[in-house]
Amino acid sequence: MAQSTQAKKNRSVLVFDTEEVVATKLSSYIADLSKQYIGQKGNFTVVLSGQAEAYALRKLVDLYADSVDWSNWWVFWVDEKVVPLDNQYSNYKVTYDDFLSGLKIPTNQIYPINYTDSAASVAGDYEQRVVNLAKKGIIASTESGFPKFDFMLLGMGPDGHFASLFADRPQRYNQADWVTFLTDAPEPPPKRITFTFPVINSAANIAVLAIGKSQADTVAQSIGAVNGQQCVLPTAQLQLEANGKLTWFLDKDAASKL
Repeated sequence: MAQSTQAKKNRSVLVFDTEEVVATKLSSYIADLSKQYIGQKGNFTVVLSGQAEAYALRKLVDLYADSVDWSNWWVFWVDEKVVPLDNQYSNYKVTYDDFLSGLKIPTNQIYPINYTDSAASVAGDYEQRVVNLAKKGIIASTESGFPKFDFMLLGMGPDGHFASLFADRPQRYNQADWVTFLTDAPEPPPKRITFTFPVINSAANIAVLAIGKSQADTVAQSIGAVNGQQCVLPTAQLQLEANGKLTWFLDKDAASKL
């Protein structure tokens, strides 16, 4: 049975018995958001992550392939490895193979990186493409001028990183850019681009997916973060700073230390 606790305003923690149930409930949540936003404004702007979330996305296809209005989805990635799109490390490749390939989303509404070997160039290009869509009104904007995506699906590492915002890398403190880059990621491959905290915090809805006991300590520290506390973990910073609705989708193992 699901357990729900309200951590703070616009924060929810949902705990389910198994990964299968988590994926089913998350799929229903995404399908409902899709219907809501397409009904309200005609499109649904979605930011995906990568490999850790592939199972949940496959469940979304299994359950809602014929009922979601995929033709009005616009798809982006919260971060990406600076590798060719057919490389095994590519978030786009994993998401496409497991999720996008069987859906009727127009190709001009799917936004992978334009690959070159320069992380700085890839980041600049990706930011400009998002800027252009925001100017056209396809992506909403906040009062402070950052893009406001309808939904972001985030995974997290046991070290508390998400996207490519790592605790010991300066990119997590970038408050000016929409997209930044790094060339020394602590996990391979080292070259990455990533949305910055201001962009992620501006999303209308964020779901964080965490499965397994290896996530339990980080989940507890992140959800238990309080104002005034130094946020060592990027996930704790997200818990405190996200402007929209933030929902944690956990299995009982990931939630075991709450």
